[in-house]
Amino acid sequence: MRAAGGVWRWRRNPLRRGTDLVEAWVALAAVLLIVLSVPVVGWCCGALTDRTLERAVQNQHRQRHATTALVVRTLPGPAVSANPDGSADGSTRSRVLANWTATDGSRHTGVLIAGKLHNKPGDKLPIWTDDHGTVVNRPLDTTTARAHAVLAGIAAAGAAAGLVVGAQQLIVWRLVHRRYARLDRAWAEAGPDWGRTGTGS
Repeated sequence: MRAAGGVWRWRRNPLRRGTDLVEAWVALAAVLLIVLSVPVVGWCCGALTDRTLERAVQNQHRQRHATTALVVRTLPGPAVSANPDGSADGSTRSRVLANWTATDGSRHTGVLIAGKLHNKPGDKLPIWTDDHGTVVNRPLDTTTARAHAVLAGIAAAGAAAGLVVGAQQLIVWRLVHRRYARLDRAWAEAGPDWGRTGTGS
């Protein structure tokens, strides 16, 4: 509204310079772009990201399978702070040797990360594997994917708004620079005779 008021104020103002009207129109255009275009950019980016992540969720749930590994023994070595499903909660965890069976019936043995509740021989450790029995991270869930899509949309909208504001500021800076250049030229023409009698000052 302030930008629109600026355009109206400069329409018939006798003190108006050409750059004043241009600056007011640029400000109004920036406001309209932010109000109308930025939400569209954010929504489109969020929708595209949501569709892409939803396909990734579906693929991961088709290709990753929950199974149970049987702990054989605890392995020596420093403690770590990571879960077998890839998340981290800061608790101390151990490296263990474990056996598990893949969905295709093949048996596997490997080193896993286990918490205090699953680090003794004979304990059952929940894990995720791919079709070949390789241990993988837990598949992405729909809620997390949707949250990532929303954040992507917000980031895109913010970037678009920043681009509009940056372009507006650059144009205004150029206009102000042009005003100062004109003022310097006018002062250079009038300055030497400033205040002298008979010069019309």
